[in-house]
Amino acid sequence: MDTSLDFNAAEYKILIVDDVVSNVLLLKVLLKNLNYQIATANDGLQALSAVETEKPDLILLDVMMPGLNGFEVAEKLKENPETRDIPIIFLTALNATSDVVRGFKAGANDFISKPFHKEELLIRVSHQISLIAARRIIIRQTEELQRTISGRDKLYSVIAHDLRSPIGSIKMVLNMLLLNLPASSIGKDMHEMLNMANRMTEEVFSLLDNLLKWTKSQIGRLNVVYQQFDLVPIIQGVIEIFSIAAELKNIRLRVEIPDTLEVYADCDMMKTVIRNLISNAMKFTPEGGDITIRVRQDAQAAIVEASDSGCGISKENQAKLMKPSTHFSTFGTKNEEGSGLGLLLCQDFATKNGGRLWFESEEGKGSTFSFSIPLQKTE
Repeated sequence: MDTSLDFNAAEYKILIVDDVVSNVLLLKVLLKNLNYQIATANDGLQALSAVETEKPDLILLDVMMPGLNGFEVAEKLKENPETRDIPIIFLTALNATSDVVRGFKAGANDFISKPFHKEELLIRVSHQISLIAARRIIIRQTEELQRTISGRDKLYSVIAHDLRSPIGSIKMVLNMLLLNLPASSIGKDMHEMLNMANRMTEEVFSLLDNLLKWTKSQIGRLNVVYQQFDLVPIIQGVIEIFSIAAELKNIRLRVEIPDTLEVYADCDMMKTVIRNLISNAMKFTPEGGDITIRVRQDAQAAIVEASDSGCGISKENQAKLMKPSTHFSTFGTKNEEGSGLGLLLCQDFATKNGGRLWFESEEGKGSTFSFSIPLQKTE
């Protein structure tokens, strides 16, 4: 018989409880041959005492014993929080259905009928020990996961507070320097270096912001706060922020929006989606190009579109876009490197708010990314 195990038997202790000495000796020999640690008891009271002192991983428990019988011993063990998880295999000559039912109610994990067969005994013991080993692995991995999550949360705190804030300040300073220091005053090369530093800072700030929000969303710590609000000022505010970057890249920002449009969604999430879509359009539009922001309305939703006159997306790459498994991203016209998180975040936020995100693109001509927002609360 193949008695190979997926665990180290020497790491596990089995308590044998039987008032018949010959049964205890036989079981002890069989299990010691497989390197299990063995403890023994000859009645119910000894068994309860042995469980406290020996801390067994598995109990082989005879049912018919003087004093406390096996069922009563099991019931007492299951009442104690420190011992109730120890698996019990009953050794019994009782085969009536009522006895089996009582045994399982008392906390049995398995039964072995007397007289037992060696092969059956070893297989049933091996099965229970395998379950214990698996449970220990799960507990250990859970503890490791909890430590990882704790470390991750600390990292996100650093991203949110210790990195994002100073990067934001640097971004503002660089924007002001570029607006007030033309190339003619500091030289073309120095101005280009300043411009490059500004672009890199913008990308890092956007990445940190997206990373923080994406992670919070994925772990359920970013709740949707629905409210009725006017979408138009939100879009105008985001466009105003990008107007400086558009001016530096000589890109025309065209706006086709109504005077007012009420929607029902999370205002901050919608602002993030709009910011990411305009940022992407800026990234892939060459100098002298155009970006158009449109807002239209259908029967149930507002639809926001960001169209660029950039390089477009090939059919092959379109299939990879907005899929977490591919994590696809490309370089912009100034070699701006993307993380692939921006569109995933947009898609996630649009869906969470009861809308959707989609795009149309033609290689060499440009792309249009659109998302919808419900006009009012839907039941």
